[in-house]
Amino acid sequence: MARKEPAADAANPGRLKQIALTYKMTRRADKKIGLVLAAVGIVTFGVFLAIGFLIGHPIYLGILGLLLAFLATAIVFGRRAERAAFGQMEGQPGAAAAVLDNIGRGWTTTPAVAMNRNQDVVHRAVGKAGIVLVAEGNPNRVKSLLAAEKKKMNRIVADVPVHDLVVGTGEGQVELKKLRTTMLKLPRVLSGPQVTSTNDRLRALGDLMSNMPLPKGPMPKGMRMPRGGPNGR
Repeated sequence: MARKEPAADAANPGRLKQIALTYKMTRRADKKIGLVLAAVGIVTFGVFLAIGFLIGHPIYLGILGLLLAFLATAIVFGRRAERAAFGQMEGQPGAAAAVLDNIGRGWTTTPAVAMNRNQDVVHRAVGKAGIVLVAEGNPNRVKSLLAAEKKKMNRIVADVPVHDLVVGTGEGQVELKKLRTTMLKLPRVLSGPQVTSTNDRLRALGDLMSNMPLPKGPMPKGMRMPRGGPNGR
């Protein structure tokens, strides 16, 4: 037991440092985050404390209010931090890949299965909803990329439904912050073994990532595809 205590003590500063870093990153995009969190905590605590005085149990309700104030503050902080993160990622090449990488269990994602020299990209995700092709870039240019990928899918996995989504804020597009939710709402039509079989067949296709090293997450704005690369014609 004595050996575990130093490890726990070392972990706490790491968590606090991570929370502080997240707060600083959030505050860059959300200047009012401090005031909002303070207001949520004070109001929650104040309401329960007032109720405590009314019913004659200010200590008990005060303690409960303090705990709930901390919980409410944490929830609000998490949501605003997530919103700020999506806001900073919005419009950056590769942002959708970062979201897909954290979509959760049951999905196998392959970033950048197709790309052109203008940095329009198509990512692929396979799950119980079938195959989902997620494109980011110019809405007009990604149509050809999606069409080419769908043609490949039909040759190898014609019995699996293929969905296509274009990330953006325009009509018919999916906002980055809603991408994960949209995919999770797709109807589940495949069983676990069928998903595994689909992934095995898709590996035969290969992808851009197997031939060209690319960083995970948003790609540098100055990065360019070499001439003659996949789908670059």
